[in-house]
Amino acid sequence: MTPLRVLAAGSLRPVWPALVAAWGSPVNTDFGPAGLLRERILAGESCDLFASANTAHAEHLRQCGLAQQTGRFAANSLCLTVKRDRVRPGEDWLTVLTRPDLRLATSTPHSDPSGDYTWQLFAAIEQRQHGMGRLLENKARCLVGGPQSLIVPPGELAARWLLAQDHADMFIGYTSYAPRLAVCPELHIFTIPPACNIRAEYAWALCQPSAQSLADFLQSPVAQQILSQNGFLPVMA
Repeated sequence: MTPLRVLAAGSLRPVWPALVAAWGSPVNTDFGPAGLLRERILAGESCDLFASANTAHAEHLRQCGLAQQTGRFAANSLCLTVKRDRVRPGEDWLTVLTRPDLRLATSTPHSDPSGDYTWQLFAAIEQRQHGMGRLLENKARCLVGGPQSLIVPPGELAARWLLAQDHADMFIGYTSYAPRLAVCPELHIFTIPPACNIRAEYAWALCQPSAQSLADFLQSPVAQQILSQNGFLPVMA
């Protein structure tokens, strides 16, 4: 059997081997920022299935005639990772995030959905406290997820690596990484409350009929359990 070719959002990398093993057929997967993967498909690169961290990217391919259908299969949210020795007693996520002495790193909007969701978070903060969201936009340094970004070494988590290399003091990223980051004694993970947090919806785009079985599997109870065990949220009806 010829393996399926999949282009998948980088945040799926930790959970993808378990999903493929449970599905039971060979898959060749290339991971990267979903926005950049979408551009590759638009430029003519072939794949059987595109697994995006943003439903809009998958839907755009369908509207362009490069995907036959789309479907949601997972969700995520955002958290704040900070160097533990930078956190003062009694501080909460927003206090730390807005401190002028701390350097903030994010992923890159437009190229990486994580960056898009982070800017949505800034907009939500701006609605609650005028001027604060814009302050964060100006403060943020887009260090990963873009075409010219820093290269995170294989096997490293962006948040852990950026902070360990002193590129920043804190990083906004996906909550699905939080369990792996929480075991690092030098890091403190702040949960962003639901009232301010952003819900990231993941979708597949079926580019070739041969991938229909995999697309269906991603929405199955087995796949949903694996995704949940790896920190992802269920799809909302």
